[in-house]
Amino acid sequence: MKTLSKIALSGLLFVASNAAVAQCGGSFSSFLQGVAAEAQRKGLSAQVVNGFLDGARQDAAVLKADRAQGVFQLPFLDFSQRLISQNRLQNGRANAQKWDAVFDRVEREYGVSRGVLLAFWAFETDFGQVQGSFNTRNALLTLAHDCRRPDLFRPQVFAAMELYRRGGLDPASTTGAWAGEIGMVQMLPGDILENGVDGDGDGRVSLKTSPADALLSGAKMLRHLGWRAGEPWLQEVALPADFDWSQTGLGNTRRVSDWAKAGVRARQGALGPANLRASVLLPQGRGGPAFLAYPNFSVLFEWNKSFVYVTTAAYFATRLEGAPVYTVAGPAPGLGPQGMVALQKKLTARGHDVGAIDGILGAKTRAAVQAEQNRLGLPADAWPTQDLLNRL
Repeated sequence: MKTLSKIALSGLLFVASNAAVAQCGGSFSSFLQGVAAEAQRKGLSAQVVNGFLDGARQDAAVLKADRAQGVFQLPFLDFSQRLISQNRLQNGRANAQKWDAVFDRVEREYGVSRGVLLAFWAFETDFGQVQGSFNTRNALLTLAHDCRRPDLFRPQVFAAMELYRRGGLDPASTTGAWAGEIGMVQMLPGDILENGVDGDGDGRVSLKTSPADALLSGAKMLRHLGWRAGEPWLQEVALPADFDWSQTGLGNTRRVSDWAKAGVRARQGALGPANLRASVLLPQGRGGPAFLAYPNFSVLFEWNKSFVYVTTAAYFATRLEGAPVYTVAGPAPGLGPQGMVALQKKLTARGHDVGAIDGILGAKTRAAVQAEQNRLGLPADAWPTQDLLNRL
């Protein structure tokens, strides 16, 4: 870990103001000079920038956490059963009742269902109990300096500086998740600037201590990302035995009325509006649960990019609103992390774009699996098996 003292930071704005400094990588001190110079060009004062960067250091634990996200390699059933406990269900329902007036306001002003916010509140911080102990400033600087995703994290550094200028962040003491998110529903500084709401009327946006602020801010962000008021997001369905599995997946949308004609039936209640477009989603193949994914489901990927996380959060939201436990016929055994890596390499060799070779069954890998299942005459349910790997 490297640190910069206040003495080293004095004049930092001006040392690099006319120099071409790399956007990421290199020495951390040179990187901070570049950040300071860019902040100056953005109109932030030397006092603000130096105050924000005073004592800044790299955090090796942040990089370790960024590289160690193996939980997302779990299949949907394992992942959802790990995250959705009876205790979380009970706490979710208790919080829904406790903060009923806030959720009424959320639904009235932003059209976001309480189940969705409860699910993210539960998964992100266990309803505010575990908000993270990483220094937010250092986490953002560390990830911006790292050259994996500087385009994501460098702008968040400047957003955090602006929060500091407004009195909404203390660079020395504000803590949160390893990726720089803050508060009960874990929002990045840029999202807080754009969507922060003073829900409790105390004159401040306090996402760490005020459930009203956190929930209304999260709802405003979802609405800003495209959430459509009053529409469903995910619904468990039953499929006929002769269903065309090749028509499943998020890339294939039809009107709900067309799915109904194809034999798709709601497990509980009625399907969504007839003209609404939706996809049939099989997170663990034709032997696992089946869902209709509506347009609002796709919005949730703006909150988190992980397919298994988003699907689990969306499903948990339906459970919190009264949906039954999913039905499972018995999915075929999947591939472990090593098998998934081997599969991704074979798919890439065949010309498919699966993104990173990371052992995670994401959207691109699912699409490639389904394409190969179609080519080989296998049931095209996008669920990778040892048989598919052997045939490839």
